Amino acid sequence: MLHHPTLDRLKALRLDGMAEAFAELQAQDRAAELSHAEWLGLLVDREEASRDTKRYESRLRAASLRHVGACPEDVDYRARRGLDRGLFQALLTGKWIADRRNLILTGPTGVGKTWLGCALAQAACREGVTVLYKRLPRLFEELDLAHGDGRFPKIFRAITKTQLLILDDWVPDTLTATQRRDLMEIVEERYGRGSTMITSQLPVSTWHEVIGEPTFADAILDRIVHNAYRIELDGASMRKTIARKDDENPKI
Repeated sequence: MLHHPTLDRLKALRLDGMAEAFAELQAQDRAAELSHAEWLGLLVDREEASRDTKRYESRLRAASLRHVGACPEDVDYRARRGLDRGLFQALLTGKWIADRRNLILTGPTGVGKTWLGCALAQAACREGVTVLYKRLPRLFEELDLAHGDGRFPKIFRAITKTQLLILDDWVPDTLTATQRRDLMEIVEERYGRGSTMITSQLPVSTWHEVIGEPTFADAILDRIVHNAYRIELDGASMRKTIARKDDENPKI
C-alpha cells in the first residue's frame, strides 16, 4: 500500500511528526473525507508541534537542572514560606528574562529555593529561552581546572551566552582572589545581555562581606542586585514537612 513507502520516506527525511500523523490518519475512517489541503495542513501542524517539543527537550537537557521534574503547575502556594503568588506567576511569564533583569531567591535550607528556581527555568525553556544551571561552588572548581587545561574560554562562553544563568548555593564561603575575578568577569559580560538567577541561604546584606575585597564586591553586586527581583522565603523546611505528612499518611 502507498502509505508504507511514504512513511519510510518521511522517516528518512526526519519528518517524524508528519510520519506519526500520516499513520494515524490512514487508520481513521474520516481520513477519506479530508481534502488534500486538509491532509497537508494536519501533517504540517504535527511536524511543527513535534519539532517544538524536540527543541524544548533539547533546551531542558542542556540546562542540566538539579530538579528536572520541577514544573510551574506543581508549585505549592499554600505552604507557609512567604512566597508571593502574584510575583511568582508574573515571573513565570518570562518578561523579566526578556527585559534582562535578574532574580534573587533567599531563605533557609529546605524551603524550596532551588526547586522554585528550576520551575521558573522549565517555564523559560518552554518559551524558547536557553538556560544553564550551575552550583556556584562546583562552578568555581570547574573554572579553576579550566584555567589550567585551556578550557576556560569555552566554558566562559557557555556561561555568558546563555539567556538565563542560574547560580545555585551562592557564595557559601568567602571567595578567593581567583574566584572574585572569575565572578566579576561573568557578571560583567552578562550585564545587560542576559538574566541571572541566584539562590542563597545568606541574606543579600551579607554578600558584600563574603565576596571579600570591597572594590570587587561593589562592582559585582552593583551589576546583580540593583535590577533584580527578590523572593525572600522563610519558614520550616519543605523536605521535613513532606516527610512528616508521609509518616502521618503512609501509602499502602
